[in-house]
Amino acid sequence: MTTSHYIAGRWVDGQGSDCISVNDPALGQPFAELIAASAEQVDQAVAAARAALPAWKCTSASERAAYLRGFAEQLGQRREALVALQMRNNGKPRHEAEVDLDDAIATFSYYAELAEQLPGQNRDVPLAAPGFTARTRLEPVGVVGLIVPWNFPLVTSAWKLAPALAAGCTVVLKPSEVTPLCELAYGQIADTLGLPAGVLNIVNGKAETGAALSNHNGLDKLSFTGSNNVGSQVMRSAAAQCRPVTLELGGKSAILVFDDCDVDAAVQWIVAGICWNAGQMCSATSRLLVQDGIADALLPRLQAALENLRVGSPLSEEADMGPLTSQAQWLKVAGYFATAREEGLQCLVGGKVLDRGGWFVSPTLYADVPEGSRLWNEEIFGPVLCARRFASEQQAIAEANDSRFGLVATVCTTDLARAERVADALEVGHVWINSVQAVFVETSWGGTKGSGIGRELGPWGLSGYQSVKHVTQCLG
Repeated sequence: MTTSHYIAGRWVDGQGSDCISVNDPALGQPFAELIAASAEQVDQAVAAARAALPAWKCTSASERAAYLRGFAEQLGQRREALVALQMRNNGKPRHEAEVDLDDAIATFSYYAELAEQLPGQNRDVPLAAPGFTARTRLEPVGVVGLIVPWNFPLVTSAWKLAPALAAGCTVVLKPSEVTPLCELAYGQIADTLGLPAGVLNIVNGKAETGAALSNHNGLDKLSFTGSNNVGSQVMRSAAAQCRPVTLELGGKSAILVFDDCDVDAAVQWIVAGICWNAGQMCSATSRLLVQDGIADALLPRLQAALENLRVGSPLSEEADMGPLTSQAQWLKVAGYFATAREEGLQCLVGGKVLDRGGWFVSPTLYADVPEGSRLWNEEIFGPVLCARRFASEQQAIAEANDSRFGLVATVCTTDLARAERVADALEVGHVWINSVQAVFVETSWGGTKGSGIGRELGPWGLSGYQSVKHVTQCLG
């Protein structure tokens, strides 16, 4: 598989020096290879997007909506192949891979509707001063670079690609080198739909390709989802160019369980928050804060639920959780298991890698983790849960907010007044109350503190790709 780049409406072979090995994490073995794009090919992709911009931004909102609906329909027609690819390359069980595809379809459908609801280019602005008129225009920000991670391919790219196209931007998409194949479907769909050449470009590669894109002076904006380390590099490159960025970065999120909560329901929400996608989520609620009055009842049931979670190949219909997606992530999580032993943490369940041929680890729960522990403070990106007890609502809020991250949180209580009060006090971008992490395209996504800059999804996602222009005229 060498024809892995879509530039100016054409499929081209990679000309870079890197060979990307695409792995099946359930087996720990490669099943495909592709050649990375060269810096020159990144130049070509940006140039193609720049050349396509004048015509694309002048298309009507209804035309762009029609293309977006076409993407949604074509994703649905490729359903089985894309679900199978998610299972094979990400290690996702079928039910998770299907949710991902449905999310991507819903995103394109939503932004098609939103595009049709866009006001006309010009809107009058009332002025208090006499003798002048003013109007405002919403225009596409221009050529945007989109860099997406490996944990939710198709999904994070849809969250960026759909609003960017709806706004009238042209794009260069760089998928993760860990999961480079799913996003190629967008190029195939562009061909099928007859999307004008250069509106969508896809370049695959490793860090060098990402750096070539993020440093490119032909971009008007960059949107990045990934780690804080890489995000800071992206932000530095944006600062050098004085251009806007959207950054969706890491998290170390809390789930707060109060003593009036139903224990069985709380266990369900906790397990989903740490074991969905094998814990490889920036939103993973990996810090469990449980009130004293319920802790002794909840922790043993949570331990049993994690022990009974079925870990296995995505091809097994019985698997509740698959492997970690890459060997690097497997080794990272194994390193945290070693750190937990060095710190003397109390492990109630798990804390080990599984000898099954692939990159499997056990769902893990540590109890009474001190606030100075590395596992309490650092993003692990695996099914590793750390628990602490609290006495009061004020203490729970303070400990949940005591983090350099601020992405999400979950509140579990039957006292809905308290739930709303706590939700308002939490320093995060999204709060769930008595729920699994249901994400809807109509809501916003993004965080505070070190969890990023800007918002995706909803109308906020669209506005991130729009520029506001005012025109003021003197009538005298």
